[in-house]
Amino acid sequence: MIIMGIDPGTAITGYGLLKTSPLEDDGKRCPQVIDYGCIRTPSTEEMAKRLRIIYQKVSEIVHKYHPEEVAIEQVFLNKNSKTALSVGQARGVIMLAASSEGGKIFSYTPLEVKQAITGYGRAKKRQVQHMIKKLLFLPELPFPDDASDAIAVALCHYHSRKLKGLAKS
Repeated sequence: MIIMGIDPGTAITGYGLLKTSPLEDDGKRCPQVIDYGCIRTPSTEEMAKRLRIIYQKVSEIVHKYHPEEVAIEQVFLNKNSKTALSVGQARGVIMLAASSEGGKIFSYTPLEVKQAITGYGRAKKRQVQHMIKKLLFLPELPFPDDASDAIAVALCHYHSRKLKGLAKS
């Protein structure tokens, strides 16, 4: 199975893809990172065009990898309501694109993601990156931060699957 994690944003949207195998429920293997990166949109463009770019790029990734489950970080309430609104719009087009080939959508708060990865809901980005590197046996820290955050969202979903009743017991 392939799980896609997404850290939504209008300027930068991070994505990460994990491949899992049936043996993982027995603790014999860990998921593997198969791709990660960022989708960037120019701040000089109008919002509609930026959202179209995000939609098209996410659609391309979904078409290439066919993730069965997509985990998206939830928008947290920001002091700047304009920022929260634009990220919410990006999240909407991401959900549409990600579900276009039948993938199920799941949401996690930043606190839930950090808790699942580091055991501490207020962990710093660098701590999350180090844990991702360690847990997934990566040769180096995943970079940039948005891609690292997306991998963390995917890994959070992977670990949350049993709690949500998605994995076979």
